[in-house]
Amino acid sequence: MADTTKAPERQVTGDYDVIVAGAGPVGLTLAIDLGRRGVKCLLVERNRITAPYPKMDRSNARTMEFYRRIGIVDRVRALGYPPEIPMDVFIVTRLCDPPLAVLRYPSVAECREQIAACRDCRLPLEPYQLVSQNKLEPLLKEVADATPNVTVRYGCELIDFTQDPTGVNVAMRVFDRSEQTLRAGYLVGCDGGSSTVRKKLGIQLEGRGGIQDVCQVIFGSKDLFERIPIGKGRHYNFAHPNGSTIVVQGCRTEFTFHTSLPADTDFEPVLRDLIGFPCEIEIRIVVPWRQHLLVAERYRDGRVFIAGDAVHLVIPTGGLGMNTGVGDAFDLSWKLTGVIQGWGGSALLDAYEQERRPIGLRNRDAAGWAAAGVPIWRRLITPNVRDDTPAGAALRAEIAASANINHRRMHDMRGVEFGYSYAGSPLIATESTGVEQWDTCVYTPHTRPGVRIPHMWLKDGRAIQDLLGDDYTLLDLRGDCETDGLERAFHALGAPFKLLRLDEPEVRQVYGCSVLLLRPDLHIAWRGDRAPENPAALATKATGH
Repeated sequence: MADTTKAPERQVTGDYDVIVAGAGPVGLTLAIDLGRRGVKCLLVERNRITAPYPKMDRSNARTMEFYRRIGIVDRVRALGYPPEIPMDVFIVTRLCDPPLAVLRYPSVAECREQIAACRDCRLPLEPYQLVSQNKLEPLLKEVADATPNVTVRYGCELIDFTQDPTGVNVAMRVFDRSEQTLRAGYLVGCDGGSSTVRKKLGIQLEGRGGIQDVCQVIFGSKDLFERIPIGKGRHYNFAHPNGSTIVVQGCRTEFTFHTSLPADTDFEPVLRDLIGFPCEIEIRIVVPWRQHLLVAERYRDGRVFIAGDAVHLVIPTGGLGMNTGVGDAFDLSWKLTGVIQGWGGSALLDAYEQERRPIGLRNRDAAGWAAAGVPIWRRLITPNVRDDTPAGAALRAEIAASANINHRRMHDMRGVEFGYSYAGSPLIATESTGVEQWDTCVYTPHTRPGVRIPHMWLKDGRAIQDLLGDDYTLLDLRGDCETDGLERAFHALGAPFKLLRLDEPEVRQVYGCSVLLLRPDLHIAWRGDRAPENPAALATKATGH
């Protein structure tokens, strides 16, 4: 066969291919994935150190699949909640009193047993993981520092930028107050809810802002977790008028107390009353913040993109903040790579907003729905909730029954976490004419183009996701599909393409098809039972030409 490979022309636009502003989990993850794909990037962070205190505390199953893809999943787990401890959620009056309700959730070890036994692709490849942001960020920084093509600079703040048709000039101020301007092909703002990049682009946020003022009290205790007599879990929600919750961080010696009490409250006696037994308490910092449910009207302006909290601000019920941002990062990284390396068309970058903004809107609304479940049971609380009387017992039973339904909203959003679809994207051979819908709580696995490929075990015990690399992959589950046309089409575009042939009858039956074209992010671009009728058109579509 004649070699029709097109040699891609790599864009050369300045000091770096990409400058990423903001080294939270989203910016660090983006830089790591860009670097491992061969993209030269600079990551700048205005703070001189990684986050000193916890913020997010749960990496969901989809995020842990992503971290498995880049080879760090075990290192992330080593920093967090031990696998054998349950992930239960308690509704309590005090930590010393019998719980009103215990919402049972399996430990990571139990999840792994369930995943190992599952043959119908309804479970993800990886379980969730409790790991605090102040433990995760140093690991991600270490990985970024060791990743080829990545330069990491803390104490370096983006202060301005200008763009033109071929690149972006980025002005930065370092901690000694000196300033420097560097040029890159693209700029990505992962610089948080008060994003300088978003504001300088004039991009507005849409939705509900300033919903409620609350406080996060970060405190340490070496003996609290071990001394809790009512059972070990991750969240302890108090049937108390101040609407408070203690969240156990992965290390079990650091905790966050979420409350509607004002920031100038003397929190130690409040905590001691809710705990109800002697233990060490060290208040470290009180962080007042305001709840929002907002999504940016645009995710891109020319050569400048925004991701993470810079484009979506959500109430953290359900953990859809950082986890949604990690999804942004993995969606954008391979698209930038394709355009920079010359094999991707301009529609690749257009598709970032087209794919991720609907997810941002859906997750914003899901977070709001989850948050709205909490006041339903908290409204039942009266001052006699702790009374040792028949009336007190009846009230506690009523609260427990309501919490068992309404509080579960924030912990049961499996459909949102890994059932989302990019169907309708210009890069996807969408099968239906309508907008793809997915349930908030129920994950229904399928292989219609647009979704991530569901996890399945192969005959030899390997996970199918582990066999799929960083390129486009044609997965032939019968092992005899005619693939020359599609191979030629991708090679003609210079796009990275691999063929994986397997004979997997069980996987074929569960997936409902024999052949799938997978993108570099493992979302399904096309499926069928034989070779595509027009391979050149499919390759052109999938690569954004």
